[in-house]
Amino acid sequence: MDQNKAASPAVQYKKASQGKEIWRRFRKSKGAVIGMIMLLIVAAVVIIGPIFVPYELVGKQDWANYLAKPSLEHLFGCDGYGRDVLARVIHGGKTSLGIAVLATVTSCVFGSILGAVAGFFGGKVDALIMRSLDIFMSVPDILFTMAVVFALGANFVNLMVALTLTFFTNYVRLVRSQVLTLSEVDYVEAARAGGARSVRIIFEHILPNSVGVIIVNTTLNVAKIIIYESTLSFLGLGMPPPAPEWGAMLSEAREFLTTAPHLLLFPSLAIVLTACAINLVGDGLRDALDPHLKS
Repeated sequence: MDQNKAASPAVQYKKASQGKEIWRRFRKSKGAVIGMIMLLIVAAVVIIGPIFVPYELVGKQDWANYLAKPSLEHLFGCDGYGRDVLARVIHGGKTSLGIAVLATVTSCVFGSILGAVAGFFGGKVDALIMRSLDIFMSVPDILFTMAVVFALGANFVNLMVALTLTFFTNYVRLVRSQVLTLSEVDYVEAARAGGARSVRIIFEHILPNSVGVIIVNTTLNVAKIIIYESTLSFLGLGMPPPAPEWGAMLSEAREFLTTAPHLLLFPSLAIVLTACAINLVGDGLRDALDPHLKS
C-alpha cells in the first residue's frame, strides 16, 4: 500500500500565466471582444486598403463624377471635385489614426516620466511640476489645442506637438498617484537599501508596476485624440489640403448635405466606429487589468 503511494506521481497544478489570465477576463466581456474585432477590421482596412486603392486616387479629379452616388465603380461615391470618397476615407484614416497613435505615445511617455519624477522625489520638485501642470489644465483642452496649432501652423509635426501638450497632463496625475502608493512598498524600500539609484528604481520598479493603469488610459486617449484631431481638421486646423482627413471631409460635405448625403455618412461612420471600438477595448482592458475583478 505504502509502496503504491510512493510510486504514484504527485499531481501538480500549473498556474496560468498573467497574460492568459488577463486574456481570459478580457474575453468575458462581449463588448470588448466586439470592439476588438471592429478595431482589427478598421486597422486592416487602413493598412491593407492602400494596396488596392492607391494614393493617386485621393487627389484625382474627374468632373464627370461630380457628386456621383455610391456605385460598383465608386463604392462610396465621389465628392464635389469628382474624387473617390473610398480612397479619401482609407487614406484619411491612415493620417488620422497615425496622428492619434503617435500623439498618444508621445504624451504617454512624456507625462509618465514627469508623473514618476514628481511622485518619487516629492517636495519642491513635485510642487514645481504640479503647479506648472495647473497652468496647462487651466485652459480647456480643445481651446488649448487650437491655440497651439494656430500659433505654430497646421502640419503633421505641429499637430503632434499640440495634442501631446494637451493630453500629457492626464498621465502626470495618474502616474504620480501610482508612484505615491508604490514608493512605500517593500521591494522599492529594498532597492533603496541596496543602493539602487533613483532613476533605476523609477524605470525598473515603479513604472513597470503602473503599466496596467497606463495601458488603459492610453487606449482610451487614442479615441479622444481621434475626435480632437477630426475637430481640428473640421475647423481647418488639420493637415493642409489636399491631404485627406476625416474631419476635413466632414467640413467639405457641409454644403452638400441635401444633394449628396453620402459625403457626410462615410467619414462620420469611420470616426464613430473607430472611436467606439477603441473605447470598448479600453473598457475591456480596464476590467481585465483590475485585480479586484478577478473571478
